[in-house]
Amino acid sequence: MSTDGLIVVDKSGGMTSHDVVARIRRLARTRRVGHGGTLDPMATGVLVIGVGRATRLLTYVIGADKSYAATIRLGQATVTDDAEGDVIATTPAGMLTDEAVRSVLAGMTGEIDQVPSAVSAIKINGQRAYKRVREGESVDLPARRVTVSRLDVLAIRHDRPDVVDVDVEVVCSTGTYIRAIARDAGLALGVGGHLTALRRTAVGGFTLAEAVTLDELERRAPDVVGLPLAPAADRFFPRRDATAEEAKVLSHGGPLDPVGHTGPYAVFDPAGGLIAIVSERAGRARAEIVLAPA
Repeated sequence: MSTDGLIVVDKSGGMTSHDVVARIRRLARTRRVGHGGTLDPMATGVLVIGVGRATRLLTYVIGADKSYAATIRLGQATVTDDAEGDVIATTPAGMLTDEAVRSVLAGMTGEIDQVPSAVSAIKINGQRAYKRVREGESVDLPARRVTVSRLDVLAIRHDRPDVVDVDVEVVCSTGTYIRAIARDAGLALGVGGHLTALRRTAVGGFTLAEAVTLDELERRAPDVVGLPLAPAADRFFPRRDATAEEAKVLSHGGPLDPVGHTGPYAVFDPAGGLIAIVSERAGRARAEIVLAPA
C-alpha cells in the first residue's frame, strides 16, 4: 500500500476543500494531507489531494490550468457572486439577445485584469476577505492579471421571463474566478449576474474521468492513494532518467549537468524511483525539492 501520492477527488457540493482534506486524513491515517487548489463549497468536481511526500508536489498542481463547466444567471446579482449569497439586485434580463450575451462573454477571453470576488479567501492585512465582508466591511480587492484561454457558450436559456441562464465551459489560468466572470458579464450587460452552478472538470492533466468520490475512498480505506508518488510526477512533469552516480549526487542536494529542459522536471533513479523536481539555472540542474526517501 502506497502512503505517498495523489488522489483525484470528485468533490461534492456543500463541503469545503478543507473538509475533504480532514476526511482523507482520517481515511489515510496521516496528518500529512493537502489539496492542490481550493474549490468553493458550492462547487463540485476535481480536487487534487496530496498524501505524504506528494504534498510537496501540490505547489505545482496549484499552478496548473483549470477547466470548468458553469452556469451563469443574468438578471440577479448576489453578495458572493454565486448562488450561496443573498440577492442584492435584480434587473429583468429577458430582453437580452443571445448575440449580446455571446459578444460580452467573448470579450472576457485572453489575458484580462480581473477583480476577484470580495467574498474570497484572499488575505487583506492577514485576514481573509470573506471574513471581513461577513463582519460588515466593504472590501476592495486589486485586479489581477489572469488568462482565460477558452470560454465556450454551450447554451443560452430563456426559461424564466426575468432571467437568462448561460451554460459555459471555461479553461483558465490559476487564480481566475469563474464567479467574477459571471459578475462582470452581468455588469457589462447592465442586468447583474452570478454563478448558479460550477463543476471543475480538470486540473492540468487530472480529469473527472479518473476522479473518485469520498464515499468510494471510504470503502477502500486506508488504501486511498490513487496515483503513487513516482507515477504522479511522471505524469505531471517532463522526465529525466539519472545514472546511479547522478542519483547519488542529486539525492544529497547536489547539482547535475543541464540537459536543456525548460521549466521544472522530474528526475528518476535507475530503479524508477523519484529523486527530485529539478530546474535548470545558471548552467546547472538544481533540485527545487528532493523527494527521495531519507
